[in-house]
Amino acid sequence: MSVPEVRPDASRGERVGLDEAIFCAGKSAGQIEVILAEARKRGARLLLTRLGAEQLHALSDNARAALAYDALSRTAFFGAAHASKGEPRVVILSAGTSDLPAAREAERTLAWYGEAAAEFHDVGVAGLWRLTERLEEIRRFPVLIVAAGMDAALLSVVGGLVRGCVIGLPTSVGYGVASGGRTALDAMLASCAPGLAVVNIDNGYGAACTALRMLRAFAPPA
Repeated sequence: MSVPEVRPDASRGERVGLDEAIFCAGKSAGQIEVILAEARKRGARLLLTRLGAEQLHALSDNARAALAYDALSRTAFFGAAHASKGEPRVVILSAGTSDLPAAREAERTLAWYGEAAAEFHDVGVAGLWRLTERLEEIRRFPVLIVAAGMDAALLSVVGGLVRGCVIGLPTSVGYGVASGGRTALDAMLASCAPGLAVVNIDNGYGAACTALRMLRAFAPPA
């Protein structure tokens, strides 16, 4: 079976400041191999997202050896990440440990661009003291990513307590009417806390890219 043509967007970084990430869900091992070979040929580094374990194991030994893979987030680095920019300017909060895959995708994306992130997990509102005991630390960060499923109440609470830019990351965690994250998404969009940004369900990559754009907006002109 032939591998369909692959046409990477090599100039995206120049246009928007964020390089193309390779979304691996739905791609065959053959297609991923072609993408990696093309990147190697032009000396490019790549961030791969939604790379499942089965896809990883279907790759050749050489391709697997070239990837720094994180199973929880299903992300991989092809080549070295950007140099670290120093102390964290972003904090990632998760309501519960079930939200960690999306939160880790955000953390790995930030790391790819050289942005370290502080992390506070399992700070959901069902045990509000877990959030309030860390509140002074959390308030130090100019950008916050809040990952939450179920009723996603954590976003509104955080949005009403901090001055920084707050990005809602709804997750597909929850029973029944949580509807695979749709309830969390709707709750975040309907939040009464003003000035919040919200990305799509489980889109840790998108949350991190939003944070990166915000951080660059703070930067002094070149």
